[in-house]
Amino acid sequence: MTQDSTAPSPLRWIDFHCHLDLYPNHVALIGDCDRLGIATLTVTTTPKAWPRNRELASRSKHVRVALGLHPQLVGERAGEIREFEQYLPASRYVGEVGLDAGPQYYGSFNKQKDVFRRVLELCGSQGGKILTVHSVRAVGHVLDMVEAHLPPDRGRIVLHWFTGTRAQAARAVKLGCYFSINGRMLEKPAHRALVKEFPLERLLTETDGPFVKVGVRSIVPSDVRDTVANLALVRELPGEEMARTLIGNLRELLS
Repeated sequence: MTQDSTAPSPLRWIDFHCHLDLYPNHVALIGDCDRLGIATLTVTTTPKAWPRNRELASRSKHVRVALGLHPQLVGERAGEIREFEQYLPASRYVGEVGLDAGPQYYGSFNKQKDVFRRVLELCGSQGGKILTVHSVRAVGHVLDMVEAHLPPDRGRIVLHWFTGTRAQAARAVKLGCYFSINGRMLEKPAHRALVKEFPLERLLTETDGPFVKVGVRSIVPSDVRDTVANLALVRELPGEEMARTLIGNLRELLS
């Protein structure tokens, strides 16, 4: 997230999808990310949350803020696409955006597609955006829309918590997508097998905190170290090599 030589701690870890503003100790966690060298992308669920998040992270060396309109909230907040359009020129990072076809949110699915299409078109028009994308039960639709509305040279897609099929993963790779891996994804054998097949150079890590739990507490960015260790086991690599690879992947994504 940063290549600034004045950073308070060297870049060591990556949490490319976390909701820092949903923790009661939001400001303290920003400090932890800088102190521990965790490149953290804190996503927002509505555009109205973005200005305050950006203000709080304005002096951070390792935390960046993404402008989002979460698909699970589109049913009630689709009108906030106007605020999204207003703020987008000032944000390189976009998220959380995407589609959710789960039973609880399927009623708004057509509206979600309208909003996501507009997000992709705006990002394509402005260029240079990096998007972290939600795709629950909707991977095929997400990839269709990315292919139709965001040319590969106009933006980069990171698929957050990907749980699609092997064929969909292969298609995503061809479209230039990255995959951000969290600890929950490595718990099931089927998901571990899928993660093992992702191109190594397209991997990042995330926590999706505070929605993921570690025991009885919410996961925090520093817990991503355990995810890196477990990912190294899945990919049969030394932990330090995996950490270096992930940092290299992030730098390539941002280049």
